[in-house]
Amino acid sequence: MNVVDSSAWLEFFADGPNAGRFAPPILATANLLVPSVAIYEVFKTIARQSGESNALQAIAVMEQGTVVDFDQALALTAARISAAHKLPLADSIMLATARRDRATLWTQDADFTNIDGVRFFRRRP
Repeated sequence: MNVVDSSAWLEFFADGPNAGRFAPPILATANLLVPSVAIYEVFKTIARQSGESNALQAIAVMEQGTVVDFDQALALTAARISAAHKLPLADSIMLATARRDRATLWTQDADFTNIDGVRFFRRRP
């Protein structure tokens, strides 16, 4: 199973330098978990940058995976992860989602450097 962080989704949709690294987990939709907070972050960013229509098209791609809602159990796990790793809210939700389902988290967000279960790729210019 895979979880793709918002930074990786945005890189994929922008066809940035690391897009090819994130394509395999994104395209393997049967094994893709999509935290609802990723939908929020991706929609907000793309809508601001290129309009709501483009943002909705991106969300349609994301919804091909299994969307994971943010519930009480996930909230408690995310809070513990946030405290342990000093991660912001959305990052802790991404990691909590991945860990709950023994998934790999794919990202280019430097907050995840050296965390077990994370495939981190440095942003490339």
